[in-house]
Amino acid sequence: MARRRVEDPETETRSGSMRHLRTRRGLLGAVAVVLALVCAAVLAVPATRGGALDLWCELTGAGCPQLPGERGPQPGESGWRLRMAPVDAATWGHYAALGDSYSSGDGADDYARETAVAGGCWRSANAYPERVADTFDFAGELGFYACSSQRGHAMLDELGTDDSQIDRITPHTSLVTIGIGGNDLGFTSVLRTCMVRLPLVDTTACVDQEEDIDRRMRRFEETFSELVAEIRDRAPDARVLVLGYPRLFPEAPEGMYYTLTANDQEWLNTTLDRFNGQVRDAAEEIDAQITDAGQVGSVEYVDVFTALKGHELGSEEPWLNGILLRDLTEGVTVDRSTFHPTADGQNALAGRVGTRIEEGPGRELYASRATVANASPDVLAAETD
Repeated sequence: MARRRVEDPETETRSGSMRHLRTRRGLLGAVAVVLALVCAAVLAVPATRGGALDLWCELTGAGCPQLPGERGPQPGESGWRLRMAPVDAATWGHYAALGDSYSSGDGADDYARETAVAGGCWRSANAYPERVADTFDFAGELGFYACSSQRGHAMLDELGTDDSQIDRITPHTSLVTIGIGGNDLGFTSVLRTCMVRLPLVDTTACVDQEEDIDRRMRRFEETFSELVAEIRDRAPDARVLVLGYPRLFPEAPEGMYYTLTANDQEWLNTTLDRFNGQVRDAAEEIDAQITDAGQVGSVEYVDVFTALKGHELGSEEPWLNGILLRDLTEGVTVDRSTFHPTADGQNALAGRVGTRIEEGPGRELYASRATVANASPDVLAAETD
C-alpha cells in the first residue's frame, strides 16, 4: 500500500511562492519582448518615431525627452527628439532673418553702408532682426539677409545663386524670421494707383484693384508653401516665425490722408488684414502637419497687425514714414520707404517677435537631439565663415 506523502506547510508555501514568482517573471519577460518588437516596428517609420518614444517613456520611464529647464543631452541618453523650452528652442543655434523691406528695416535709417545704394537692400541697424538678436542670447550668429523690394517668387527663382537668401540658411539654424508677400501683392503699385489718380476726385481707384489683388493672393499661396518647405529642408529643427504686416491707418480714420479718403484707408487696412489672414492660416496648417507627423521645428505666425496702434499714419506721432508730396500737377511721388516703419515702428515689431519667442506656439517644441548636440562653438563658427 502506497504511503501518502505529507508536506511541511512552510515548505509548501515556499514552493507555491516560487511557482508564482516564476510565472510572474515569465509574463514580464513576454511583455518586454512584445513591447520591444512593437517599438522596433514603429521606430522604423520616421513619421511616428516621436510618438513611439513618448509611449516608451511613459511605460518604462527611460529614454524620455528633455524637459524644459533641464540640461542638454547627457551621454547614454536615448530618444531622437529633444523637448525644449521656447527660448531655448529659438536660441541654441543661428538666427536667419529673411524677407522684404519691412524686415530689412527700409525706412528706419542707420543703414549698413554697402546696402544703402540704388537697388540695394537697405538693411537698418534699427530693424527688428537686429533688436531681436540683441535681446536674446543666441549660441550662433545673426544672418541678416532680408532685402528691400524682395518678392517671394524671386526668393524661389534665386535658389542656387549668390543672391539667394534661403541658401544661406545652415543646418544649425534655430530661428528663422521672414516677412514676405507685400511685393508679390504689388502693394506699392496699389498705393500709387490709390493716391496718384486722375481725376483726383475718382472715388473707386482703390477698390477697383481688388480683383487683381485677389488673383495675386491666390498665386502667393503656393509660393508661400514652397518658401517654407525650402526653409525647412535646410533647417528642419528651426522655429520659423512668419510675420504679417502692420495696419497702416487708424482702425476708424477720421478724415483724408493726402488724397486718400477715410474709405480708402479702411480698404487698405482690410486688404492687408485679409492677406495676413491667408498667411496665418497657411502657417498654422503647416505647423499642424509638423505636429501630427511628430517632426521637429515649427512654423509660427506672428501677428503684428496692431503693433503700431495709436501711431499709424495720420496720428500725432506716426511710427510709419509718410509720403513725399510734390506738385500735385505732377502727381505724388511714392518713395521706396513710403509707409514703412520708422525706428520706433521696427522696435514695436521686435516686441511682438520677442513675445512669440518667449511664449512659443502653445504646443511642445522639439529639435533633433543629435543636431543640437553637434552645435558646438567650433561648428557654429565654421558655418559663418
